[in-house]
Amino acid sequence: MGAPSPSSKHDVFQAIADPTRRKLLSLLGDREMPVTAISGHFPMSRTAVSKHLHILADAGLVKERKVGRETRYRLDPEPLLELKRWLSYYERFWENKMAALKHYVESEDSKDTDANKTDIQ
Repeated sequence: MGAPSPSSKHDVFQAIADPTRRKLLSLLGDREMPVTAISGHFPMSRTAVSKHLHILADAGLVKERKVGRETRYRLDPEPLLELKRWLSYYERFWENKMAALKHYVESEDSKDTDANKTDIQ
């Protein structure tokens, strides 16, 4: 995960670092929308929403399409595969930790059960 390619000013990780941009991606998940409709979902100016959309577009996460005087935006999930691949590498560490925790908890439970049996006798 080096520097962004020359064709993009922002990489996927920078683009999704902001919670507003993550919400924009969710909003555009399965539809194309004009900036006027998108900005109605946010407590900020249309100009501010446009700036966020441009960062997402620079990272390749959002595609723009002109329809008359209106610019419409839609999600392009392809760059998120890079993020998925990166996270899946680290997922195995969490799986190992969770398996170890489960083993520890279950072994502690069995010790407690054994202790309770001896207390009853």
